[in-house]
Amino acid sequence: MTRVVLFGAPIVIAVSLLFNSGGDPELPTSSPTAPAPAAAADTGADPFAEADDEERRELDARVAAMPAGLAGPKMREVAWKLLASAEGSTLDWRSQYGTIEDNGDGTGYNAGIVGFCSGTHDMLTFVEAFTKDHPDSPLTPFVPALREVDGSASHEGLDPGFTAAWKKSAEDPAFRAAQDQVRQKQYFEPAVRLAKLDGLGPLGQYMYFDAMVLQGPGTDEDAFYGIRKAALAEADTVAEGGDEAAYLDAFLDAARAVMKSKKNQQDTSRLDTAQRVFLEDGNLALELPLTWQMYGETFRVTS
Repeated sequence: MTRVVLFGAPIVIAVSLLFNSGGDPELPTSSPTAPAPAAAADTGADPFAEADDEERRELDARVAAMPAGLAGPKMREVAWKLLASAEGSTLDWRSQYGTIEDNGDGTGYNAGIVGFCSGTHDMLTFVEAFTKDHPDSPLTPFVPALREVDGSASHEGLDPGFTAAWKKSAEDPAFRAAQDQVRQKQYFEPAVRLAKLDGLGPLGQYMYFDAMVLQGPGTDEDAFYGIRKAALAEADTVAEGGDEAAYLDAFLDAARAVMKSKKNQQDTSRLDTAQRVFLEDGNLALELPLTWQMYGETFRVTS
């Protein structure tokens, strides 16, 4: 099955967080009606980043009081499958650790379960962090070349051998666990946490997660927090007293506009024939069974 990778958002990974935190922790369980701080609503920014220690503890307590939502084991598996359908045209997300190819979209090699890109800094950051802790990795010899090609679509110094090294590395449980940690810590946890503070259920939580993976957790207009800021300008969150469906509609509109502004993201199937379909069906809880299309192919999750 053809892997479709449409993103390449830069990320910054804390080595100690990714490789020393241990495991794939549950998000705290939460009431999707807890209000987010006014500053976060006004600016679209992450309230945790804006908060001091005391405020952060208060926010953690709010989230801890809420239902699990997308963070529950069953729903989290649904999220992994939805993302895999968008990133790799498959529901078998476990098969994606070793996948690597250049799709000709200008971001170089795209690889792994969240589509690390050699041209957008996230692959370099990830490989540097991993090889620091695992110097015997097959990827270690390619770190200098990754530094040279960062920010470009070039393969100079990577060919031949880099794709084989990535695939070989994916046989290592530690390498797969490191990818899991990026997905969990860099994208999933902050997205779901913020969605809960905005009063959103599982569908909204997934929309935040998908947008954060696709566009990166940045504050620019074309990154996740910029998209959220644009949506907030059009509709109130549930936490602000707004209608959930109306807010999610505004969020999808903003996310779609950003995708259309980028040469390598012209196919908006992940929004139009998946997330928008769930929204129009009123399935804000992502209740199973789910049926959606991605790039013309139909996918189903029944249990």
